[in-house]
Amino acid sequence: MQVDATIGEGQYVILSLPTGGLRISFQRVPEPKQGKNRLHLDLVVEDLDAATAEIEGLGGRWLESGTTRELDGYIWRVMADPEGNEFDIVLSSA
Repeated sequence: MQVDATIGEGQYVILSLPTGGLRISFQRVPEPKQGKNRLHLDLVVEDLDAATAEIEGLGGRWLESGTTRELDGYIWRVMADPEGNEFDIVLSSA
């Protein structure tokens, strides 16, 4: 993914694939997270350990440290960004 645009001094960030197609926009809000996420992303990665280290290096965290989940051939970890928003990283071979 690449950053296509930053709008409103970083309030909105729009990402897209270099080849076109999928675009996704994120909006920064001043309120802290309350309750469960309304949207949950699963991000496909080549290497769970490298992706985990990169996320932690950027201020995120592994919510169930030491636990890698598996179901029907899918292997993933539950992560959170610095604001506590949850997402999964999924091994690409799944």
